[in-house]
This record gives sequence, structure tokens and C-alpha cells, in this order.
Amino acid sequence: MPSQTRQPQDEEMHDAPVADQEDEGPEEVEAEQTQRIRTLPGAEDTAASFEFENEDHTLGNALRYIIMKKSVNQSRPLPSVEFCGYSIPHPSENKMNLRIQTYEDANVNVYDVLEKGLQDLSDLCDVVIDKFTVARDEFVAKK
Repeated sequence: MPSQTRQPQDEEMHDAPVADQEDEGPEEVEAEQTQRIRTLPGAEDTAASFEFENEDHTLGNALRYIIMKKSVNQSRPLPSVEFCGYSIPHPSENKMNLRIQTYEDANVNVYDVLEKGLQDLSDLCDVVIDKFTVARDEFVAKK
């Protein structure tokens, strides 16, 4: 059975200029290679799906949890995120899809929710690394 390739018809979340790699320095080539999130078709301000390349359940489940846990808007006591879920389209593809939907009356943009979720998850990871390093150093000092 011939393999099917997916045409890049979807919108990019952050468009990167396409240029010959010969003209670019190492920093510019690296910046293009780190672009791994794109918005899938049909996105609106209150509902969008994102595709993460080279990600799996590790990021998907953690990000879903953080977005749902930290989704309270300051001006609204109820959560602003109605739904957040992820899926792995196929085990042989190294991609993870994330869907975020906010309440229509919450006035919260899904792109802001995604950005805040990624930042909150990064902050949480920093705390875990710091606590681990302190505990490891204390353990080594006691030996």
C-alpha cells in the first residue's frame, strides 16, 4: 500500500519565513526547527485544535491537567475553559493533538489559554527540578 503524505494546508500558529538554509546562520536554522505547534483548520477564538510535533502522552496529559486546573478567570469565579483534551492520532506518528474550548461568555481566547498553560507547566517543572536538586544535594552531603 503506498504511503500517503499530508499536505501542509493547515495554518501555522507562528509563521516562519522560508529561505534557503545556505543563507541562514545556525541560530536561524535552529529557530525554524523548533517550530513544533500549529493550529489545525476550523479554529476560532473560543475553540481550536493544535498539533504538537514530536510529543506524546507525557506532554498531552500534563498540559491538559494544567489547563483544566488553572482555568479560572480572575473576573469570573467559574472556570473559563469548557473542555480540554488531547489525543494521539496514530501510534506510529510522533504527533499529539490538543483541543481547547472556552465558554462563549468567558471572553477568553484559546491561544491565551494555551500560552498560559504552557507557561504554568514550565513553571511547575522548574519547581520540581529545584526541589529535586536541593534534596539530592542534601542526600549527597549526608553520605
